[in-house]
Amino acid sequence: MLSPTASELQLRACADLRIGLPVAIGGAVLASVETLSPERLVALRALGPLVLTISGRRAETLKVRAYDGDVARIVVPADVGCDWLRAVADPADDLRAPMKGPMDTLRGGDCAPWRRGVTLAKSAHLLPAVVGTLADAPAGLTVVPDAPPRGSYALLAPISAARVPLAVERQSRVQVFREGTEEHYAIEIGFVDRARPVLTRLHSACFTGDVLGSLKCDCGPQLHAAMQAMSAAGGGVLLYLNQEGRGIGLANKMRAYDLQDQGFDTVEANHRLGFEDDERDFRLGAGLLRRMGVGSIRLMTNNPRKLAMMRGQGIDVAERVPLHVGRGPENAAYLDVKRAKSGHLE
Repeated sequence: MLSPTASELQLRACADLRIGLPVAIGGAVLASVETLSPERLVALRALGPLVLTISGRRAETLKVRAYDGDVARIVVPADVGCDWLRAVADPADDLRAPMKGPMDTLRGGDCAPWRRGVTLAKSAHLLPAVVGTLADAPAGLTVVPDAPPRGSYALLAPISAARVPLAVERQSRVQVFREGTEEHYAIEIGFVDRARPVLTRLHSACFTGDVLGSLKCDCGPQLHAAMQAMSAAGGGVLLYLNQEGRGIGLANKMRAYDLQDQGFDTVEANHRLGFEDDERDFRLGAGLLRRMGVGSIRLMTNNPRKLAMMRGQGIDVAERVPLHVGRGPENAAYLDVKRAKSGHLE
């Protein structure tokens, strides 16, 4: 079969939104507010009256009525341009220019295409805001299926593997798995005895902490402590998942950092951007473990969501191994918020 599947069409739609192309969803033509050009905004207006859709979290910040619950549909005034749309979607200047309205929000009717558009924008690591209109899809646009595809964690494909001697353990092996356009890495450190619960760490990519040594989080110290523990135990599995910034992507993570400099904590910053506290999907980890033949683990984590997702996906968590390292003056408040608002364990 040469035609794209539902999952492939979703990936194509995410790529189109990232480069500024509209997509067609359920009778609507929608574009990302973040990447839309003035020229394409004019072309969208020619199709019909415009509606801006933001997430319920962003609507809370703007005090906009979200009649659809998790999203709010806002009538776009005829005389506004891309700057107005982005000011509504991006909280960077909220404190300097807090008044965005008044805004006329829609209620009733089929909200599914608009909700799906916001979900796609999140998947593309863009600001969760789309603008568009009800119209037939112009030729050449990607048409997204009405029903979302099943979770892509079930479609993980092994790509390559090789022995990689590491500073903590020379007998180590790196395997690369692909999930759509993303790649995730499974590192076997030492000898992994699959007949016993395997010491395991699900680690979300953190460019600033893991690579740059940022002091704003504890990610780098957690990564290295987990690898050291696996080496000391004789073996373990480190799953390095490309879910930067709790799943919102590096660009949005930097936006959240800027909001934190304005006085908001981690959770508040994510909400102002329009995201949930944590957008990650740890079912990816369960899928990777199954592909590796690992069914029982000793999970190194302070995050109860990881425990619940592993068990919910049929992975036996024989033990939770706490991982408390890297606390300092620059990240103390961040760690306190993780415990107080995100339920992280002591």
